[in-house]
Amino acid sequence: MPRAGLAAASVTEAGAALADEVGFDQLSMGLLAERLGVKTPSLYKHVDNLADLNHRIAILAMIELGDALRDATQGRAGGDALAAAAQAMRAYVKEHPGRYAAGNGAQPTGPDDPLIPAANRLLGSLSAVLRGYQLEPSDEIHALRMLRSILHGFATIEATGGFQFDTDIDESFTWMVDLIDRGLQTLSHPDR
Repeated sequence: MPRAGLAAASVTEAGAALADEVGFDQLSMGLLAERLGVKTPSLYKHVDNLADLNHRIAILAMIELGDALRDATQGRAGGDALAAAAQAMRAYVKEHPGRYAAGNGAQPTGPDDPLIPAANRLLGSLSAVLRGYQLEPSDEIHALRMLRSILHGFATIEATGGFQFDTDIDESFTWMVDLIDRGLQTLSHPDR
């Protein structure tokens, strides 16, 4: 009989919190069981195995980040939406590095995998930001990939302490976002 208070959702949330604390690569079923005060076999009543837990954490991360981006950009357009989305992603990665890492490498297991709508939620939030630039349809996917790559790169390097120069990181971040904004404006208005 499953322990009272434990369910797939609560085990996933606890696993996500632990991944944020110890690092996604260090997450294990044994460590999670210890954190929850149960024996490791008890977890298998709620999740199939570590791969299943990791997949569930990835789905959670995609939903959370997609919602954070949506909430940050609601009612904004253009550079304001871009800056808000960039800050929201940066904050999420800093606050939740383990679950963000889980979401990064996750692959759908089939056409009905809940990871697909979760990923679409995230990409939809970034696409909404880009719609404010009125890009040519042929440029949209390239702009989406560029934006995701740049924001991911900056946020993950910062989260791991990879920026070592004395220059203020916030200044660098603002400079980067401004450059992206100017580039996107140039694409949408080539005469600028």
